[in-house]
Amino acid sequence: MIRGFRDFILRGNVMDLAVAVIIGVAFTAIVTALTTNIINPLLGAIVGKPNFDYLVGHFHGGEIKYGTFLTAIVNFLLIAAVVYFLLVLPSQYLMKKFNPPAVAPPVTKACPQCLGDIPIAATRCKFCTQPV
Repeated sequence: MIRGFRDFILRGNVMDLAVAVIIGVAFTAIVTALTTNIINPLLGAIVGKPNFDYLVGHFHGGEIKYGTFLTAIVNFLLIAAVVYFLLVLPSQYLMKKFNPPAVAPPVTKACPQCLGDIPIAATRCKFCTQPV
């Protein structure tokens, strides 16, 4: 039973997931600080207030705080933009640079007689019947 648990914990995907969660938590703090301390004050300078929490609707004596919902949407979009432009795009660029796509082997060859494209495994040209 202990051996099974050890094998489960030491599998690669479990360790990768644990590392991803830890890095995700740490990165969340960075992105939250960026949006809270830099981007939201810039939006506040442009719009007039750093968030939309002041927007409240009244319906049959109850309060509908749709401004808080709008603030959450804006924060999500800001975090998604930061993640995309600061993580995804650079990592895609580096992956293309260091791991170029593999070139597929040719599937056809030219016939020496008529220069028609024939399959690699062909022993005779389908256009001029020349042995290849």
